[in-house]
Amino acid sequence: MSLVTALTYVLPHRLLSSMARSLAYSDKPWLKQWLIDAVTRRFGVDLDEAAESDPTRYPTFNAFFTRALKPGARVADADPRALVMPADGHISQCGRIDGDGRIFQAKGQSFTAVELLGDEAAAEPFRNGLFATVYLSPRDYHRVHMPWTGTLRETVHVPGRLFSVGTAAVARVPRLFARNERLVCHFDTDFGPMACVMVGALLVSGVETVWSGVEIPAYGDRINRKDYRGRGITLERFAEMARFNYGSTVIVLLPPGVATLDAKLHAESPVRLGEKLATRT
Repeated sequence: MSLVTALTYVLPHRLLSSMARSLAYSDKPWLKQWLIDAVTRRFGVDLDEAAESDPTRYPTFNAFFTRALKPGARVADADPRALVMPADGHISQCGRIDGDGRIFQAKGQSFTAVELLGDEAAAEPFRNGLFATVYLSPRDYHRVHMPWTGTLRETVHVPGRLFSVGTAAVARVPRLFARNERLVCHFDTDFGPMACVMVGALLVSGVETVWSGVEIPAYGDRINRKDYRGRGITLERFAEMARFNYGSTVIVLLPPGVATLDAKLHAESPVRLGEKLATRT
């Protein structure tokens, strides 16, 4: 285990993330501009595709990080049977959820759908189904969109740690995605349930949704459920769903027999919002 990964076990995760959040929301011109310029240079952020391409016009670093794209910068796959990629980034892992509900994390590491969702009954429909874990790097567009049209049924804020979700940590921290603080979004679709899990990470713990605004923080010490049944919150395929205040990971779960993952997808595949994730069967 690397020194950096080992240190993440003892670091005060929430304190560091709260401090980073204060910096991200600071409107001090010199500070926000230094952060924007540093990240743009370090990670090669392409501002030409942003709705606001002038980095000096963002009021805070967070406004820059959650920036919108120009119309047409991303388009949904033309196949109407295609479930689309929910975000820019790369595939951490994807494949089948096994009969025990276990989801592959990295070589030698896995977790269960029950652990990820925080609910045994909610996990049952995804047994033998499909999953795709998409990692958003600091250079990526940080809004998450709907893979398929769905009506929001419930959100579940599951408290936890805030480990890094970088490649080294994913390979070495057992059950990482089922340990980090996360927001589980359950949707009902024309093929059954679909779950989109917004996983927080070290310095990356802010999650907002289009239907209720900021969800994380506040950080939790117990599972918090919000029932949206009967409210008619339906989001179309490719519509914006949520956003991270910094890069992180979104995990999509699908039930068995409803789709096949796109054959070109594998671990570390670079992906863009709107590309084909899977095809309805």
